[in-house]
Amino acid sequence: MSSTHQHGLPPQLQAGNYSICSMHPANFTHGLAGVNLQMDSVTTWALWISIVAMCLIVIIARLWQGAVAQLRHLFNMNTDPVQQAYWARNGTPIWPWLKKNLIYAPLRNKRHNRNIQMARLNMGTIPSRFHTTLLLLYILSNIVYCLFLNYKSCNKSALIAELRGRTGHLAFVNMMPLMVFAGRNNAFIPLLRVSFDTFNIFHRWIGRLVAAESIAHTAAWMAGKSIADRMESGKHGMMHALQTNSFLAWGMVSLITMVFILIQASSAIRHLAYETFLHLHQLLAILAFLGAAVHGHQGQLPLTNYVYITIAFWFLERFIRLWKIIYRNIGLRSSTRVTVEALPEACRVTYELKRPWDIRPGCHVYAHFPTLTWSLSSHPFSIAWYDTRPTPYRSLEDEKLPSSTQDLDAPLPARTTTSITLVMSKKDGMTAKLHAKARASPTGIITIRGFIEGPYGGQESLHSYGTVLLFAGGVGITHQLSHVRDLLQSYNDSTSAVRKIVLIWTVRSQDAFDWVHPWMTEIFKMPHRRQVLKVLLFVTKPRQAGDIVSRSNQVQMYGGRCKPGKIVEEEFEKRAGAMAVTVCGPGAFADEVRAAARERVMEGVVDFMEE
Repeated sequence: MSSTHQHGLPPQLQAGNYSICSMHPANFTHGLAGVNLQMDSVTTWALWISIVAMCLIVIIARLWQGAVAQLRHLFNMNTDPVQQAYWARNGTPIWPWLKKNLIYAPLRNKRHNRNIQMARLNMGTIPSRFHTTLLLLYILSNIVYCLFLNYKSCNKSALIAELRGRTGHLAFVNMMPLMVFAGRNNAFIPLLRVSFDTFNIFHRWIGRLVAAESIAHTAAWMAGKSIADRMESGKHGMMHALQTNSFLAWGMVSLITMVFILIQASSAIRHLAYETFLHLHQLLAILAFLGAAVHGHQGQLPLTNYVYITIAFWFLERFIRLWKIIYRNIGLRSSTRVTVEALPEACRVTYELKRPWDIRPGCHVYAHFPTLTWSLSSHPFSIAWYDTRPTPYRSLEDEKLPSSTQDLDAPLPARTTTSITLVMSKKDGMTAKLHAKARASPTGIITIRGFIEGPYGGQESLHSYGTVLLFAGGVGITHQLSHVRDLLQSYNDSTSAVRKIVLIWTVRSQDAFDWVHPWMTEIFKMPHRRQVLKVLLFVTKPRQAGDIVSRSNQVQMYGGRCKPGKIVEEEFEKRAGAMAVTVCGPGAFADEVRAAARERVMEGVVDFMEE
């Protein structure tokens, strides 16, 4: 034990090498006395091995899925729907059973993404059966590691010290996945092809686990300290130790901050004021990790380097995000220009980018408006449309002048501008302010400065499926439009297996059609659209019954709610090849689509994807 750890102990306790049975309880309230470092190391390796093993299992499953999808894609690019029949059938019952009963399954019944409401407060969602299984295994393994102690110890204080060391040790270990899973630029997202939302679920639960282990760590120290104080009459108690020992004080700072985060990050508070939550959450997280780093450094604790590495990850991820914003939005002469057009209950927001982007179908971006709100927050939005078009030169005064006669004859280099358009549904906070500002303009259109960060997502390709069902609820249509455009283009280019696309969009009123009217017009002008694309529109609250009119067999409109189960059943019977069912919309609607897809996975190849 170092002199730092022995400071304040009676001389008789600092002197000899006593056996654990004869050691005074005060010995076990400081430093590493009683801590089983060997077993702590074993539990650390066990935890990492379990994480790596799970990642390897997911990678192998993804590689297998990718290989099957690639073969299906290559063999069906130039086939008719009848020739795709082989790929419509399940080759084995094992994988479909796993999809139906584990991977796609809610914890119970249908409910997964539909928010739980209590007294008008949003209490969050229920993890899926697969996510719950993984979380339970991870949390239970941590509990087992914490309780794997030497219960035969002849000294109760030594047993408490071992528990204190184990819980603190595991809290340090879990801080690393806690921070990594919180990042948008998490390298595991493209590697495992797992969405950021899924990692966010694990981030929240591992955060709760770290807080619980920190509470247990502190409780064990308080129990050991209480025993020692009772045996040393006249000695100062816990409050004095916290006030005079900075090692203990910083540990308490980290604990109190984590407990506050535990309360502040609850779903009810998070949804009441998200922007306030986000900034406070980040500040508290910095304070919690800083307290843990100082606590570990002053106490010369093992695995303090884990905290340093975790903090380094946080700064690296923030640097990457800042670099993306600067590189994508700021040029030598100007920055990204944003045009905002007010629509019924939404805004159409177009970004004129300074540099070209590699945009995949199904991508989303984060929008920043520093001139609109005081905060530095950003909000995710699906890319509804994007264009790359030639940009004319402005004038000789603005461009580089020729330096020779040869330059006069040389053609001007090609110049293009990339624009990205989002649809932002008017809600509280930033979107409400943006809509009000655009609406107040005489033309309903304003130009402001803003930044865009991304693109993120777009991991899944739909090119290997013969039949694709795209469900959208409300503003979720923006996610599906890019897929419709991409699939139609790939069909015309004979580069995909798709032979049938069904777009299902449910909205409250016809006003929402204005959101995407120019893009749907472009889609309807694409070649072979009538042979491949069918659009089903559902208006739940039409202005009047006479407004519900179907334009053709390819564009059908209905009044009332969409019934995903009936649509999936009908299209499944008439499918061509493998079927993909995707959804982007409100939680309750997404749960209905998930349930409809699960009903068919045992009968044929049906893959479900959710944004």
